[in-house]
Amino acid sequence: ADKHGNVIYLGERECSIQRRHQKVIEEAPSPFLDEATRKAMGEQAVALAQAVDYTSAGTVEFIVDGARNFYFLEMNTRLQVEHPVTELVLGVDLVRMQLEIAAGGDLGVTAGDLAPRGHAIEVRINAEDPTNGFVPSTGTIGNLRWPGGPWVRIDSGLYRGMEVGLDYDPMLAKVIVWAPNRTEAIARMKRALEELNIGGVRTGAPAALAVLEDERFVDGRFDTHLIESVDLSGGGGERAQAAAVAAVLHRWTEAKRRSLTGRATDRGEWLARDRRSASPWCANTTTCSPGGMP
Repeated sequence: ADKHGNVIYLGERECSIQRRHQKVIEEAPSPFLDEATRKAMGEQAVALAQAVDYTSAGTVEFIVDGARNFYFLEMNTRLQVEHPVTELVLGVDLVRMQLEIAAGGDLGVTAGDLAPRGHAIEVRINAEDPTNGFVPSTGTIGNLRWPGGPWVRIDSGLYRGMEVGLDYDPMLAKVIVWAPNRTEAIARMKRALEELNIGGVRTGAPAALAVLEDERFVDGRFDTHLIESVDLSGGGGERAQAAAVAAVLHRWTEAKRRSLTGRATDRGEWLARDRRSASPWCANTTTCSPGGMP
């Protein structure tokens, strides 16, 4: 809303993936809302802002039941942490718009100018241990590698050598992705989180990855209690199992290749397959024959 009487709404953000009432994953648009509900909710937000003569950016929060009835929860008179997903689907700069409104300018756009495109997802990277009840994690940042690639955005002030203590909010960074549709956005976020490497502290990234792989999230069938029912033990699921199998097969293949020497009289590499470090067939070298078979 600007100071000239212009008030518009900029769609919704789905923020149901939470732990202890703190958001973990946010996305836009919501996979749950239909167009009629989306329009009615936006109009209610506009009416609220007009009723109090509000200016600048603001975020109106609603809760929605299974029948898509929505109820006012609260209004945050500011941008929220998850505002980048709105920026990516609408192609706007909300921070700049705030500053221009504060300087006396108008919105510069109308509701008809803002057509959402594609889907955006944000994951908050917090310094916490999801395998231990999301307790805070402290330490000194060591390794630091950010994901890259098309339509991957990182909002962070993190750097190597930074001390992470208990005196401030645990959020270290935000990873945001955009894609033409929700399925591709989920896949892009999963890839981004797998590339992420923050050493020195534990983060909630594995928990977010587990949620992204959950069928209920993929299908858009979730509520604020979903994360409580997701396995956050850190096992890695099917991806970790597949990686372990691939590693064993690679090790066995490499052992076979090393046994193929260019000299017919050289049996050293062949006999080396008998060693535990080179052969998956022999778990105990004291019970294996020179050929490598038990």
